[in-house]
Amino acid sequence: LAAPDVRVAAVTTVAGNVSVERATRNALYTMDICGAEAPVYQGAAGPLARAHQHAEWFHGHDGLGDRGYPPPRGKAQAGHAVDAILETARAHPGLTLVTLGPLTNIALALEKDAAFAKNIARCVVMGGAPCCEGNVTPAAEYNIWVDPEAARAVFRSALPVEMVGWHLCRGSAAFGDADIAAALALGTDKARFAIGCNVRARAAYKTQTGEDGIALPDPAAMAIALDRSIGMQWSAHLVEVETQSELTRGMTVVDRLNVAHDDSNRATWVQALNGRKSDVCWRLDVARFKAMLMQSLR
Repeated sequence: LAAPDVRVAAVTTVAGNVSVERATRNALYTMDICGAEAPVYQGAAGPLARAHQHAEWFHGHDGLGDRGYPPPRGKAQAGHAVDAILETARAHPGLTLVTLGPLTNIALALEKDAAFAKNIARCVVMGGAPCCEGNVTPAAEYNIWVDPEAARAVFRSALPVEMVGWHLCRGSAAFGDADIAAALALGTDKARFAIGCNVRARAAYKTQTGEDGIALPDPAAMAIALDRSIGMQWSAHLVEVETQSELTRGMTVVDRLNVAHDDSNRATWVQALNGRKSDVCWRLDVARFKAMLMQSLR
């Protein structure tokens, strides 16, 4: 919203960490904090084929750390997010689509009109745990796990997926004490909000991983959407999403070494190379990511 060369055509919400109603309220409140205007549309209230399982234990009951933020001034637009996605893509061919939650709305849009993928130049997906541990089960990252059927539909579609996994926000990419102090020293409402709404998430992240800091997967994905070169190492792969196993539900299976090269899999691999492969980001330019985030909070 702060980037001078970007116009946000629409913001859509989906049930994920919190209910879709709460997500919509949070999106509208974020608009207030940013002094921005973009239409907000409410979307799917639950996964395609499963009961919705929230992540309030991590983000708080309100999704913003239970800090008591006031109601937003604005209201959501009439109409469903799925229709807004389709209409916006038709109106703006070459659109960049950034997904920061479960992929339910996108899967529903594909089901309604698969051709909309042709109007999307980039589809930056915050989700998955390629070849590393998950954050909701040992095998899966939350956004993919909560609606794996939707994620499978998106990864199997013609959308030009750029996968930004949970692993990229860990370690030195997390906002530590020095980063937090520098952000708060900016003295802006945006900076105070960005840090404040993540206080509970910081505590939950430390409980979960033993690492101290604020892990910021969504800002990392948005930074890459704004400047792809912030993702320093990429490779293209067939990415499948597990939907049947309770042990590995939501796992993003990335064939990084192309070990599935026997004759029985060759057709699938060729199909992937003909349009179903995804670009997977393996490494983040942490310094540039943090600099971009700090600039957006000024």
